[in-house]
Amino acid sequence: MASVLSYENLVHAVAGAVGSMTAMTVFFPLDTARLRLQVDEKRKSKTTHMVLLEIIKEEGLLAPYRGWFPVISSLCCSNFVYFYTFNSLKTVWVKGQHSTTGKDLVVGFVAGVVNVLLTTPLWVVNTRLKLQGAKFRNEDIVPTNYSGIIDAFHQIIRDEGISALWNGTFPSLLLVFNPAIQFMFYEGLKRQLLKKRMKLSSLDVFIIGAIAKAIATTVTYPMQTVQSILRFGRHRLNPENRTLGSLRNVLYLLHQRVRRFGIMGLYKGLEAKLLQTVLTAALMFLVYEKLTAATFMAMGLKRAHKH
Repeated sequence: MASVLSYENLVHAVAGAVGSMTAMTVFFPLDTARLRLQVDEKRKSKTTHMVLLEIIKEEGLLAPYRGWFPVISSLCCSNFVYFYTFNSLKTVWVKGQHSTTGKDLVVGFVAGVVNVLLTTPLWVVNTRLKLQGAKFRNEDIVPTNYSGIIDAFHQIIRDEGISALWNGTFPSLLLVFNPAIQFMFYEGLKRQLLKKRMKLSSLDVFIIGAIAKAIATTVTYPMQTVQSILRFGRHRLNPENRTLGSLRNVLYLLHQRVRRFGIMGLYKGLEAKLLQTVLTAALMFLVYEKLTAATFMAMGLKRAHKH
């Protein structure tokens, strides 16, 4: 138990949270563009910069940063939970032995499931606040009117029931493979590079973080589109299809996309997503590695070599 509640795991969790907040703030407009492309399928503009220019022109200069605070607070909680769980599990399971790629994947997967179940309500509220006041091309979207995070929680529970807070949980659980794949590649690439040299430069960390995230994002992107639509939950879906993002719902939405836009419809907004997540993940890993190293040095703790 002491190894789970250790100071070291806390440092990893805080560094992970700070890293992701820094990175997300820098690349936030790209996420705004990606979400619009996924949810508002009547948009003619296909490219990221065109969508961003449209949003700024129609909704004002700060519109790409709409919903920044709820996203940052959710991200902070989410990454804290993820990094804490990941490092605690690794400490307990690996216990001084060398970690393997398989173990990293399993640990990443379990950490992801814990994270999804705890933080999905935050992301549902988030998606809605981020799209509130947006000028949609799609008439089927019912607008929302929330004054903030607490009011959004209150209205969703009042109007749609508590289970609506877990909308999109099913695709989210499938998407747990995304950070698990990312961490597996990241830890694997890091191990390979460390065989050749004593320590990694900032550029090394940035590049392997970027490669790991690009692979994970491309593999799991169609599920992310479905997840955004379900979380937003303001499309007039068939009433019997409003269950908790069930498998039928997921397949129905995937099928609709392919029927209307062809197989590439599943990858609408991928360019914005790749730009944003790859750069964000790379910057997050960089801040995370530097912060943990700096903290352990300041506290006079030699970093426990788990790798």
